[in-house]
Amino acid sequence: MTAETSPTSRALQVLELLQNQPGTTAGQLAEALGVTERAARRYVGILREAEIPILSTRGRYGGYAVGRGVRLPPLVFSATEALGIVMAVLEGHPDAAESGDPVADALRKIMRALPEAVAAQAELVRRTARPAPNRHAAPADPSITAQLVNACSMHRVVRLGYRAEDGREWASEAEPWAVVVRQGRWYLLARRTSNHELRTYRLDRVRTVTLQDAEFEPPADLDPVAVLEENFATGWEFGVEVVISAPAERAAQWLSRTVGRLEPVDDDSCRLVGSTSDPGWYAEVLAAIPVPFRVVEGDEVRTAVRALAARLRKAAG
Repeated sequence: MTAETSPTSRALQVLELLQNQPGTTAGQLAEALGVTERAARRYVGILREAEIPILSTRGRYGGYAVGRGVRLPPLVFSATEALGIVMAVLEGHPDAAESGDPVADALRKIMRALPEAVAAQAELVRRTARPAPNRHAAPADPSITAQLVNACSMHRVVRLGYRAEDGREWASEAEPWAVVVRQGRWYLLARRTSNHELRTYRLDRVRTVTLQDAEFEPPADLDPVAVLEENFATGWEFGVEVVISAPAERAAQWLSRTVGRLEPVDDDSCRLVGSTSDPGWYAEVLAAIPVPFRVVEGDEVRTAVRALAARLRKAAG
């Protein structure tokens, strides 16, 4: 009998499966290991004999799970998994290849824990890869992020110290609903306690987080990404309304929710309602729509569309 098929090896495989997917049944264990259900139960028995708490729940939806207090075995990564971790870190945090920040230190610890053959490939990627940083990315302080994630999970109000883009600093109490990362930037979706206004805070501009005693209950059907993107399209200086010659479902394929809200007009057209602080950029977004459209409200955006059209006509000779 080889080491890969020994009862001890099988039992460790069972432990890994249960750690990754609590509630796995004997039948599912048997299918994953390619053995009988009786054998799968025997491997569970081996784990219990080793004083590893394996809990079982009877019934139609019952299964096995690892109880509290178990000392987990060391993490083991395959070469593919290790490379995947390194690639993900470098893609989201390019400076991790060389800098001494917490992300770089954590990556080096993982590299040191890998088997030599696996580490060699991952280290080669780390040293030679030169990812181009996202110019729109804004790294957030890990400690600030951890405090906000904790506050979101505990449903506790926080007092935020914030620095605006123009350098002004102020403090505000808010209900932290969710932390969302989008296109290289980290955001906190929150509702201010003073006026119940929904706000989006950039985490790289949050200076301090103070946990308050007050608790709150976020919306039960909250979709943080959808709400965040919809919130991006409101509250800017220049309002705009555009009629598009396409159904709303089709227009949604071309326009992000950050641009505005799509409303059906009839079977063949829809209305885009939004706002912007940059009419020139908004005009460029509209120009990418592959069907006719008409700006019906918003003089600033209408002027920007005319200017863009003139520039394109001139470029075409």
